[in-house]
Amino acid sequence: MKRERLGQGPVAARRWLRLGAGMALLAACTLARAALCTVSTTSVSFDAYDTFSNSPGESTGTVTVSCDAIATYSLAINAGGSGSFSRAMSFGADQLAYNLFTDATRAVVWGDGTGATARVNQLGTGATHVVYGRIPARQNVRAGTYLDTLIVTVEF
Repeated sequence: MKRERLGQGPVAARRWLRLGAGMALLAACTLARAALCTVSTTSVSFDAYDTFSNSPGESTGTVTVSCDAIATYSLAINAGGSGSFSRAMSFGADQLAYNLFTDATRAVVWGDGTGATARVNQLGTGATHVVYGRIPARQNVRAGTYLDTLIVTVEF
């Protein structure tokens, strides 16, 4: 099991959330030999957030896993700085609610499998997994750069 930090980028006049830079890891499988795997991410970048809009802000990013042998793996994303899966980005004492989901309908919160959250599980030599982000509409927040830090855990 390897944990990697995902940086959360600025969210301000251009509110955006980044699922950090590239990551690499070596993980042992229950196979006869260890699988060499790499993990990389692309940003979940939100457009400028309009506090008066009735529409939520939505965007996507990816977590890509590539292994040199067939492996069963599980992807979890922690709660971030809010400490709960009602995630929030912070700007000083101010908070902007958002969340990450496993599905395009944004019905299943991507977390660690506890509570009402789910992990993403896969068998194979890897895949590109879409991360669906949403900032709920009509939040009364002041302009600023809102940040959060998340950790993606890949277990083999």
